[in-house]
Amino acid sequence: MNTTDAPAFFASRQTLDAEAYLEVEVTFECAGDPRVAAAHLCSEQSTAQWARVGVAEDFRPQFAARVLDLESTPLPHGFSVPVPEAPRGPVHRVRAILAHPWGNFGASLPGLISAVLGEGVYFTPGIPLVRVEDVRFPDTFLAHFQGPQFGVAGLRDRLKAFARPLFFGVIKPNIGLPPVPFAELGYAGWLGGLDIAKDDEMLTDVPWSPLAERAALLGEARQRAEQATGEPKIYLANITGEVDTLAARHDVAVQGGANAVMVNAMPVGVSAIRALRQHARVPIVSHFPLIAAFSRLPAHGVHSRVITRLQRLAGCDVIIMPGFGPRMMTPAHEVHDNLRACLEPMGHLRPSLPVPGGSDSAATLERVYRTIGHTDFGFVPGRGVFGHPMGPTAGARSLRQAWQAIADGVPLDERAAAQPELRAALDAFGAAS
Repeated sequence: MNTTDAPAFFASRQTLDAEAYLEVEVTFECAGDPRVAAAHLCSEQSTAQWARVGVAEDFRPQFAARVLDLESTPLPHGFSVPVPEAPRGPVHRVRAILAHPWGNFGASLPGLISAVLGEGVYFTPGIPLVRVEDVRFPDTFLAHFQGPQFGVAGLRDRLKAFARPLFFGVIKPNIGLPPVPFAELGYAGWLGGLDIAKDDEMLTDVPWSPLAERAALLGEARQRAEQATGEPKIYLANITGEVDTLAARHDVAVQGGANAVMVNAMPVGVSAIRALRQHARVPIVSHFPLIAAFSRLPAHGVHSRVITRLQRLAGCDVIIMPGFGPRMMTPAHEVHDNLRACLEPMGHLRPSLPVPGGSDSAATLERVYRTIGHTDFGFVPGRGVFGHPMGPTAGARSLRQAWQAIADGVPLDERAAAQPELRAALDAFGAAS
C-alpha cells in the first residue's frame, strides 16, 4: 500500500452509520508513515487483496475498516521491544480508533475475534508491535446477544446479600482433595460466613475428585450450612472441559447440588460459554487462565478488558479477573478498566459481577473496597480463609468481621481487640496487605 491508497481507509464518524461499526481502539509501533501503517491495519483485518486482476471492482466502500482518529509520536530510539525481522524506517508510536463493519462477520464471537484479534492485526506490514486496547459495540450488534442470565442483581437476590461485597472462598489445594474432606472444608467456610465456596480453576472432573461425587457432597453440605446460618449459600463447581462436555458437566454438577458453575473462559473459548449460556439454569462464572499470556505486555497483545467484554457478551454472570497488588502483576488502572467493563452500561446486557483476585484476606478487604469505591464486587480469598490459623470457619468469620468494622467506620485493629478471628487474620496476613 502507498500514500495514494491510504485515504480510502480513513473516514469521519459523521460519514458512517455508527450502528454498522464496532469501534476498535489500538496502539501500535510502526516503521514508516503512520497513516500508511494504519491504513494497512484496516486493510488486513477487512478487505486485504480486495481486487482481482483484470476486474474493475472495489469492495472498500462496503467492507473496509476505517481509521477514525490517529495520533502518532516519534520514537527516536526505535521499537520499545526488540522484534526479530522488524521492519526498517523511522519508528512511531500510534494510538488509533478504527471503525470495523461488523456485518463482515455477523453476530459471531469467533468471527469477531478472528477479525479484531486475528492474523490481520498482528501480521500487518510495518507494524511489529500492536495492542488492541478496547472494543465498543453498537446496540444493533449487542441485540444479538443474551449476555448474563442473572448478573449482579440476580446473584444478590439468590444470596440475599445486599450493600456489601460477596464473599467467595477458594478451597485449596489447586488440584483439589477427595470429595469428603473437600466438602468438610466447604461447610466450614460457609458456616463462618462465606457466600460462595468454589473449586479452584485447576480442579475439574478428575479421578481423585470426581465432579458428580464432589457436587453431591458439597450440595448436601451447602444445605446444612444454609440451615445452620439461615443464609442462602452457593457451591461453585468447575465444569471446565472439552467443549462437547460442558452441557453434560453442567447437568451433573447441578443435579448433584451445585447452584453455580465455573468455566475457564479462554481455554474453552467464549463461543463455548455462549452456547452454555443457552443451556444453563444457574449462574455462570468465568476464570482467567491464559489471559496474562497475551495481555501483560503494554506494547503488544490485547488489553484484558477486551476479554472481559467478550465474557460479558457470552453470558458470564461473574467474571473473576487478576486483581490488585504485586501478586497479580496487573496495573491498578487495568484492574479498574476491567471493573468498569463488567458494570458500565452495555446495551441491554446485564452487568457482570467483577471479582478481582490475588492473595486476599480480611487484612486486604478494606484496601480493596476503598480502591474500588463501591460494593459491587466479589472478594475471593483462598489462604485467607482456608489457611487461617484458627481454621476455615474462623477465616470466613474474619471477613464478615472486617466488613462490619468497615461499614461501622471502626478501624480494624480496634475491632480486632474483641474479635480473635479478625485479630488472627490481621496478624497472619497483614504483612502481605
